Amino acid sequence: IYSCFLTWGYYQEKVSTTPYGQDATKFKFFIFLNLIQSIFASFVAFLYLKLFLRHKTLSFPSNPLTIKFMQVALLSVIGSPFSYAALKHIDYPTMILAKSCKLIPVMFMNILLYRRKFPLHKYICVALITIGVSGFMLYAPVDEHKASKKAIVNNSLYGLFLVTINLTIDGITNSTQDQIFHTFRSISGQEMMGFMNLFMSGYMSLWLLFNPYTSELSNALTFCQTHPAIIQDIIMFSLCGALGQCFIFYTLEQYGSLSLVTVTVTRKLFTILLSVLAYGHQLTVIQWSMVAVVFSGIGLEAFVKRTEKLAQIAAKKTAAAASAAAKDGTSKEDANSTSSALPENQMRQRTTLVAPKN
Repeated sequence: IYSCFLTWGYYQEKVSTTPYGQDATKFKFFIFLNLIQSIFASFVAFLYLKLFLRHKTLSFPSNPLTIKFMQVALLSVIGSPFSYAALKHIDYPTMILAKSCKLIPVMFMNILLYRRKFPLHKYICVALITIGVSGFMLYAPVDEHKASKKAIVNNSLYGLFLVTINLTIDGITNSTQDQIFHTFRSISGQEMMGFMNLFMSGYMSLWLLFNPYTSELSNALTFCQTHPAIIQDIIMFSLCGALGQCFIFYTLEQYGSLSLVTVTVTRKLFTILLSVLAYGHQLTVIQWSMVAVVFSGIGLEAFVKRTEKLAQIAAKKTAAAASAAAKDGTSKEDANSTSSALPENQMRQRTTLVAPKN
């Protein structure tokens, strides 16, 4: 997961922000980019099912499940462009840090729409994350020669607004995926990955081919012809993302959510470090401390989840042991009563046989 997604993040930033060619032109065709990634992801998912899950017959899902996959795919298609649009207004480390704060919009929507209440540690996590992201943005170094501080602040706030929309849509997508796994228990993660990306590819293909108000497909192909260096970057970006998804689902199935939470949280921190080292982003000491504040909030949430999960596992083991002990006790009592009854019956029978006749 580290290898795939750290490389994926490196190429995502490279494709999104790096000027290509002698004319120093940036790639701006992100629906086309998402289309290529979805095609790669669906192909890798179905190949995984064919090679490693041979006991599952690969067939088209039922109508209710197909509708759910189409909903998840549509949400993913709608949400992704906001993330790429945000990179025009904030740098990559800021976007990764902000996207680590998925708990904030999810909690806000639950409180606003459903009047839900949360335990104290969740409010502490949200406070730490909010303070960390706000401080990270506030203490960002400003080049006074490029723009005024007010313009940069406004630009950054708009970028964070776009990331927030992306996070909100991601939250709805994740809740829909949870509902699918809960309702259709026979579905595997790779099947969801394959069909979801397949429908995403269909949506984006229809948009690019039949939308008369956009020429993104032809422009993207022309860009790839005039700047062939980007083709390798797009292939690496798509392949790493597809393989990374397979490893995530495999880790979730084989090792559980505890290991996966630890991996994904630390992966985001390493992505920020890689971006700073690879692309020379300048972070102040205060910004690094704000990164630590954010990940302390995320780490607190992961620690509490881990503690609760371990308590549930321990409770299940205790209940299972008690049930097994109760069954063993019942079996021993039955055996004892049977063994004690047999000699007495045999003695009665033997006495009857050898007793002299009157």
